[in-house]
Amino acid sequence: MDMRMLAKLAALSVMTGLSALARAEVRLAAVFTDHMVVQRGRPLTVWGTAEPDEQGRVSFRGAAAGFRADALGRWRVSLPAGDAGGPFQLSVMGGKRTDLSDILVGDVWLASGQSNMEFTMSNRLLNGPAEIAKANLPEVRLLVVKPAYADHPLADIQTAGWKVCSPESAAAFSAVAYFFGRELNQQEHVPIGLIDATWGGTPAEAWTSLDALTSDAALMPVMASYAALTDSVAATQARQAIQRQTNAALKAAGKAPIDYPYEPSLNIWTPGALFNGMIAPLTPMPLRGVIWYQGESNAGAGRAVMYQRLFPALIADWRRQWGDDGMPFLFVQLANYNAAGDLATIREAQRQALALRGTGMAVTIDIGEKDNVHPQDKQDVGHRLALIARHQVYGEAVEDAGPMVSTIEVADGTATVHFTHDEGLNARGGAPARFEVCGEDGIFVAAEAKLDGLTVKVANPHVAHPVSVRYAWANDPAGNLYNGAGLPASPFVARVPGTASRR
Repeated sequence: MDMRMLAKLAALSVMTGLSALARAEVRLAAVFTDHMVVQRGRPLTVWGTAEPDEQGRVSFRGAAAGFRADALGRWRVSLPAGDAGGPFQLSVMGGKRTDLSDILVGDVWLASGQSNMEFTMSNRLLNGPAEIAKANLPEVRLLVVKPAYADHPLADIQTAGWKVCSPESAAAFSAVAYFFGRELNQQEHVPIGLIDATWGGTPAEAWTSLDALTSDAALMPVMASYAALTDSVAATQARQAIQRQTNAALKAAGKAPIDYPYEPSLNIWTPGALFNGMIAPLTPMPLRGVIWYQGESNAGAGRAVMYQRLFPALIADWRRQWGDDGMPFLFVQLANYNAAGDLATIREAQRQALALRGTGMAVTIDIGEKDNVHPQDKQDVGHRLALIARHQVYGEAVEDAGPMVSTIEVADGTATVHFTHDEGLNARGGAPARFEVCGEDGIFVAAEAKLDGLTVKVANPHVAHPVSVRYAWANDPAGNLYNGAGLPASPFVARVPGTASRR
């Protein structure tokens, strides 16, 4: 073969390669599928991958923007904000054309946390079959992020795509998120997109970025706890292997297996791991807000006290990652449950997080189950979260919380507790229960409590000078204080101004 023929073949090879590149498919991020909801009132960010330097174009609702992939094949465009509506088509042209259909513009909410948010409609939900049967909501769309952990922020999520809310799709979706989204859709008359990014048995630090965790020296105990966990991995694995063998032998003998205590998995307890795998890939997508239900895994001995620092750090971190320092972050205060950990301290940390603007807390101290960490009543949880959103985010004139302690004053040995959200303050079943006071010794004792208009007067004859008051301070308390809207008071511990407490 002569040199001229070789040159022709080489040129043909190059041209064929270039032609293949030109026809290469532009790939959308996994969050972009048929039936999705995009956030109204915010510029629409669309992103994905392609061959390096490949060009393309995205169009939506009459607007279009071009892009050129960078040296790593990444591309991103921004399209103008729009009002709620749809369905629309989103098209991406770049070698091969991709059209997504039935796209709605509305409000997108991210639901995250551990098992009580993960708890699906097909679990042991109160009136579950009836609720699933009527879950035909064409303007509500559901996206489940598949579980994933990573030691670095991933570029994309794993998901089966957006689904129109139907009995089939709702059955495998977060019950709390479903009831929250259903109420918003019915009350606000806007399409609602719900993203379910949850994993049971996980601690808050796994959902927080390493940047946030390592930028605050006060959070170093979190890293120390993880180090201690890694030290015990070999022993844990050996113990679990023996447990599996034991249960296999019991099963072979026709006997019931042993229900061994839960032990955390190193992978899903690694600081930053779930943020990297399930949250970071979503951060380019504008949200209306976040709903969060988590805390049980941080309630262990020596860990609960850190939640007061860790939880606000997580909220601030997510807002920073989304570039929205006012992004609504609504969360569930832990329900009553007869656990081995320190749920009261977690609840107080959650209450104190309300000092961050744009936050709201759904109190569930009255709808838990004494012997089950996963209460069946998820309808009220979703409803109470929706009340907060309806009031704080959508501006409705609805009461969104039960009584919240505001100030305490002391006179003649009696502490007078003032509340916000106090209209129609009442105690179900008689006098207010589960109030305690302490003096300068820091030892809390049960106190007699009486309603006095919109205050509660609390006293114990053996505590002449109360310095702190607390309410419903137990894992499974029987508090009975509500407001006129039927919403329960939050558990609390509060100091009398100008005094010191060693609670």
